[in-house]
Amino acid sequence: MGVNRFEHAEFYLDQGYRLQMQGDLEKAAEAYRKSIAAQPLPEAHTFLGWTYSFMRRMQDAIDECHKAIAIDPEYGNPYNDIGAYLIEMNKLDEAIPYLKRAVLATRYEARHYPHFNLSRVWLQKNQLGDAIHELEEAVRLCPNYPAALKELSRLRDEESRRARPAAPTSGSERPSQGNG
Repeated sequence: MGVNRFEHAEFYLDQGYRLQMQGDLEKAAEAYRKSIAAQPLPEAHTFLGWTYSFMRRMQDAIDECHKAIAIDPEYGNPYNDIGAYLIEMNKLDEAIPYLKRAVLATRYEARHYPHFNLSRVWLQKNQLGDAIHELEEAVRLCPNYPAALKELSRLRDEESRRARPAAPTSGSERPSQGNG
């Protein structure tokens, strides 16, 4: 019976993902809940949370990710997702430990995402050097990650612009006309 439950959970998880990609969020959420009812999997809780985030139900999304973490603390996706949701909620300081934990998770293949999300935090906190460092890590881990490559290029240009001395404004280059 255990294998059968797992197979049902996997079936509904796949169905939920397909429905979510088609934009049918209500049916996707229902399929993920069926997956969880058959066999609670961290992936199903994480994907249900992701669906809730598209529905702007951020606290529900975070709650589902916490359920995923309770099942498998080494599964990295829910940590990154919580961090991303907290960024959307403008809770930057709360997002940082989740994103750092995602980077360290042993069961996580997409480590470039938390680095990218950390760059978003550092940029919003006006820490350009830290943002660039996180983007460099994201690109090191996934050299063809278009969003990170584009943002890294933009931030390096910004860093160069900030490092240049300010050009004199027109009129300020003439010596002052004093009485002397």
